[in-house]
Amino acid sequence: MALTPVVLALNASGFATAQKVAAALGAQLHGREGRVAQPDIFFANALDHARDLFAAGVPIVGVCASGILIRAVAPLLANKTMEPPVVSVSDDGAVVVPLLGGHHGANRLARDIAVALGGIAAVTTAGDVSLGVSLDEPPQGWALVNRLDAKATMAALLAGGGAAVLGEEKARATWLADLPAGDAVRLTCAIAPQADLGPNHLQFAPQRVTVGVGCARNCPPQELADLVRSALSDAGVCDAAVHSVNTISLKADEPAILDLAALLGAPLRLFSAAELEAETPRLATPSGVVFAEVGCHGVSEAAALAQAGSEGTLWVQKRKTANATVALGLSPEPTATLNGTPRGRLSVVGIGPGQAAWRTPEVSRLVADAQELVGYGLYIDLLGPLAVGKARSDFPLGGEEARCRYALEQAGLGKNVALVCSGDAGIYAMGALVFELLDRGPDQLGVSDAARRVEVVCSPGVSALQGAAARAGAPLGHDFCTISLSDLLTPRDDILRRLKAAAEGDFVIAFYNPVSKTRRTLLAEARDILLQHRPEDTPVLLASSLGRPEEHICYRRLADLQVDEVDMLTVVLVGSSNSRLAQLGEGPRMFTPRGYARKIDGDLASGTQRKDT
Repeated sequence: MALTPVVLALNASGFATAQKVAAALGAQLHGREGRVAQPDIFFANALDHARDLFAAGVPIVGVCASGILIRAVAPLLANKTMEPPVVSVSDDGAVVVPLLGGHHGANRLARDIAVALGGIAAVTTAGDVSLGVSLDEPPQGWALVNRLDAKATMAALLAGGGAAVLGEEKARATWLADLPAGDAVRLTCAIAPQADLGPNHLQFAPQRVTVGVGCARNCPPQELADLVRSALSDAGVCDAAVHSVNTISLKADEPAILDLAALLGAPLRLFSAAELEAETPRLATPSGVVFAEVGCHGVSEAAALAQAGSEGTLWVQKRKTANATVALGLSPEPTATLNGTPRGRLSVVGIGPGQAAWRTPEVSRLVADAQELVGYGLYIDLLGPLAVGKARSDFPLGGEEARCRYALEQAGLGKNVALVCSGDAGIYAMGALVFELLDRGPDQLGVSDAARRVEVVCSPGVSALQGAAARAGAPLGHDFCTISLSDLLTPRDDILRRLKAAAEGDFVIAFYNPVSKTRRTLLAEARDILLQHRPEDTPVLLASSLGRPEEHICYRRLADLQVDEVDMLTVVLVGSSNSRLAQLGEGPRMFTPRGYARKIDGDLASGTQRKDT
């Protein structure tokens, strides 16, 4: 369970219990408006709120009836391996019920809550109840090699069979000590690969092996992978026993190392040259050449030792090829603790107009996973519960460059940062500026080398163009374009040139940034240019504050378009010469035919599709 749970209080009778749960878990407390007093955040609708949290992958503890949580998340249930824990707690704290995610932290979470409240954890997972252990959820620091076989193994034990706990690491597997003894199944606790795994033979690997690597820039990924595979094989180490892949911070973006971590399914951890240099007394093969190049006397051995800790040992000395090195360290005990720092990540996300219903689940997950949120303050506020409890850095309008620089540099420190944009981040938003800064070197007023090594993830959002088109009907049914009428960054002559080309091409046009308090002329010029190429009654949609309570939609004829009706929150969508308004019972809807009339009743119509009447 990677994320801290959110505790939901739906009424006053359960509020005191919810406070105790939140305090015990170090979690945020969210409360129903008008029902509870002084939570960390209020919500209006319990079902919508719980659904938003669940979609974002946030564990939920609801002090409420189980049925409320079930109805909230039921439409989203799909893959149990991906679902976050959901736990229900009675108002008096007497009963704690893990509803979902029992094998992914919910059972453990329920027991922790029950201990804090002096209540009962109503765990119903068969293995937990009958055997006191869930084989597919080993303790942190251990990995089940053949997870798919766990269900059949549990069935054999529940049928009355016993288990033989084997392997050189069995003394450390204390959580298996109380299983009934027998020969129905074997449970091997070992670092080395086992050859005969299956439904009656599970392997639990203690994650004690730390892999340290170094390589030349642009080392062939296969060269590094083959070297590491050889070292692990010779040492008798299965992939599941690998605790982490470790290297110097300078290699945070090295493709070969990133591929290796993905191949082994292990986290990548980074150490500064100073941190690696501190391991020099423990190195088997210190190198002055390496020190002269990167500032420490070894990378692979030092990284493996730095992760293994002061009580760890160097198990396999440095092995090398032309472009790569590897060494293996060994921790004294299985551990999930990670030294060093992760590779920083910047998620450039578009939240759409702001309402949760128009925000993609992927964006919600990236925001929920982020340590820090960066953006225009209003956009972060629109995230509602997803923003609560997170570090945030608000920047004003006009502070776009500073906003992107800050987000990149924070990610360069090893943080997981989300740069929050309205609409789609790649459409007139911060996406392009992020990559422009990354494309510049430090000597070109770009960002630091550390910032340039971060992972950048871009996730789409519903753009103002899409929102406006959906509200209108189908105005983008044929070719269209977007034009920003802001001349703050784009020369006015370039804007006029694009306007004329779009007018001559008869594109449907979406105007972004149509006016401001000081910029009032280009929209009128655009209207006049378009009137030279399309009819006066061409439909124009004015859409403002899309997806928000103050949303406003209206239509105008192109000839009647007035600048004073438009502000910076308005998208102006101008139809082509073929765009029309369909007069429906609920009002006009705008659409642009793509040419299907030719198939319906024109030159592409078949004799069998239509009969003359």
